Amino acid sequence: MLDKSQGVTSNGALQMAKKMFAAAKAGHTGSLDPLATGMLPICFGEATKFSQFLLDADKRYRVTAQLGVSTETGDADGEVRETRPVDVTEPRVLEALDRFLGEIEQVPSMYSAIKHNGTPLYKLAREGITVERKPRRVTIHEISDARLEEGDRLSFDVACSKGTYVRSLVEDLGEMLGCGAHVAALRRLSAGPYPAERMLTLEQLGEIKAAGGFEAIDELLLPLSTSVADWPRVALGETSAYYLRQGQPVMTSDRPMDGWVSIYEASTDTFMGVGEVLEDGRIAPRRLVS
Repeated sequence: MLDKSQGVTSNGALQMAKKMFAAAKAGHTGSLDPLATGMLPICFGEATKFSQFLLDADKRYRVTAQLGVSTETGDADGEVRETRPVDVTEPRVLEALDRFLGEIEQVPSMYSAIKHNGTPLYKLAREGITVERKPRRVTIHEISDARLEEGDRLSFDVACSKGTYVRSLVEDLGEMLGCGAHVAALRRLSAGPYPAERMLTLEQLGEIKAAGGFEAIDELLLPLSTSVADWPRVALGETSAYYLRQGQPVMTSDRPMDGWVSIYEASTDTFMGVGEVLEDGRIAPRRLVS
């Protein structure tokens, strides 16, 4: 789990990690803005097959919002668009935050990576072009540890579903409070099953490699199965495992009624990949380890 530094793009961090591990193939599981820091899961080799499942995973962030100042980009990297007086109390802010809990609609920022006719919105925005964006439904699972400091600096933790734009959340909060707001700092604390305690910076990885070489940093890599560690687990017998590897759905009593599952070969406890429970109860292979 890479702890991305501020000012570095997600792709820039990925390329540095790829070079450090001398990996032929690498990918990350969800971009962080250059302003943001924190968890950026990096997948190498075969693990890139499973990166999409972390893209779909829930995330947790620590957010610092500057009230009273709206910017073009919704964060501290953008030009100031408007300043307004801030006249709020902590109870009022907490009440406003509670209104965002559950399923909500967000209009993506023009400075997001969503594509319009094949072009990322942020590239259009930098050319002064604004296009209509459809609202997207996302879920805010939890907002906690909210603190209002110095009257206009708000910090809080948010646990949310995939596709949630924290910048949009902060901008919408600012409008609800009548003063405007932007993201002053953002740190991703977790992604899916991976907690903050597993994160290492590129600098820390470099020090470990300098002391122990490739063997030392390779020991830090987590098994492929951890990407779906929080999914229901199914163990297959030798015969079922054989047919699943041939691409055929198989029947087993050890399964949930529906949804996606992580699949293991029972005799060796080997992770085989992921599958989906079909309407007739069989498990169809969806992404298998070579």
